[in-house]
Amino acid sequence: EVNVNLQKLIAKLEGMGLFSQEYKKPIPRYPRKIGVVTAGNKAAISDICKVAKTRDPYAQLYCYPATVQGQYAAADISRGIEILDGMGMDVIIVGRGGGSAEDLWAFNEEVTARAIYASEIPVISAVGHEPDVTIADFVADLRAPTPSGAAELAVPDRADWKATLEMLDARLRA
Repeated sequence: EVNVNLQKLIAKLEGMGLFSQEYKKPIPRYPRKIGVVTAGNKAAISDICKVAKTRDPYAQLYCYPATVQGQYAAADISRGIEILDGMGMDVIIVGRGGGSAEDLWAFNEEVTARAIYASEIPVISAVGHEPDVTIADFVADLRAPTPSGAAELAVPDRADWKATLEMLDARLRA
């Protein structure tokens, strides 16, 4: 019955256009303010912070520590998206580490899907690990396979910037 209800919700949201490519917002190339909606003091936020700071030590991360599992999780995740969207982030990462289908269920809720869709700011979904797929992944502007992967997609590598700038500088001087 759970799978049937999930399929009905997917069909409903798809029919409403929430998964449509035409509504996907581009991820900014050089974001400065990155919002993160995930559980506080857990591996996902630690991984995101570590990857982001390695790639660009000047990237500003703003975390909304949400409940990501249980009865109130979908409402809390949605509230986090709305709050960070209102704060003028450049991109928002929404997710958590892996778990069972029940653990990830908040990311299959309609309220979560609608909050992602309504966000003015591009949203990267980073729920679970590579094989895990949720409704949040379909609605988000970009899907990452893991929370660390989301940080890699959101934060450009500063070393790459530097190499490009040095190459352009050398070409200009030549």
